[in-house]
Amino acid sequence: MLLSDPNIKMLIFSVTFFSLFLFCYGIAQYFRQRERKRELIEKIGRSNQAGIIQYEGTPKTKSDITFFTPILNFFNLLGNRVSPKVSDPSRVRTRFLRAGIRRKNAGVIFWGAKSFFVILFPAVFLICRFTLLGTVFSDRITVGLAVLVALMGFYLPDLWLYIKSKIRKEKLFEALPDALDLLVVCVEAGMGLDGAINRVAEETKLTHPILSDELKLMNLELRAGKSRQDALRNLALRTNIEAMNSLVTLLIQTDKFGTSVAKTLRVYSDSYRTKRFQKAEEIAAKIPVKLVFPLILCILPSLFVIIVGPAAIRIYENILTKF
Repeated sequence: MLLSDPNIKMLIFSVTFFSLFLFCYGIAQYFRQRERKRELIEKIGRSNQAGIIQYEGTPKTKSDITFFTPILNFFNLLGNRVSPKVSDPSRVRTRFLRAGIRRKNAGVIFWGAKSFFVILFPAVFLICRFTLLGTVFSDRITVGLAVLVALMGFYLPDLWLYIKSKIRKEKLFEALPDALDLLVVCVEAGMGLDGAINRVAEETKLTHPILSDELKLMNLELRAGKSRQDALRNLALRTNIEAMNSLVTLLIQTDKFGTSVAKTLRVYSDSYRTKRFQKAEEIAAKIPVKLVFPLILCILPSLFVIIVGPAAIRIYENILTKF
């Protein structure tokens, strides 16, 4: 009798909602306090080790840290249990570097996210199947769809990583011409190659932050004692751009044979500008071919209706109605 009262039902729903809210809030606060303790321990450790340079890319804002840190910690705990042992970890790490992810435990978090979505997606599908859809699907179709949804959850992080890498690659490709022109100007003004790259990184910090971070990371590698050839190869490996690979190969050959860097960069800048112009012409030449299908499917049917439609109606009224 008490459960039939709408006020009692409303009270039960309210208590349940606030209990779940306080439970989730408590978990978030727990992970937040744990992250703060970890940051304090790392700061104390860094203060005791003078002269060690650590680079983590573009600094994160406070809101990003407080919001994403509990989620990443959860994926990290889950990934430590399910992540496989990789025979070539450098190859896996290269995938994350090309996407702009420099965390040491990126692979563990990645596998934790894959495992979480593999469980989450089928669970949500099965809950919707038995609560909302009812008997729409048979048991065999339900099992097949659950497996399909689990595969979607498993490959969703891979799709996200591919899209993130592709967007970053496009931004680097757009930023390279401006950086190359600045590099040519700096080298022709009398600066050394390392100083010119550092100057370009500082000048492009606001307009092209991704390329600026990559160039700064290259300068840090040079300061840490790596050779220029290795630092340039690592730059080409992280960016994964054909133009950057050609530029790095050219700079390595110039450094090896002792030719003029300014002349080499000037020649490469002119050839790269010609390649960009030819690529723009190629894209423009493909436009008429790409417009064929929209014209056939979208524009021509409407034109036929407008032009032929009145004549067809007139023919039907004057000729066919007389028989």
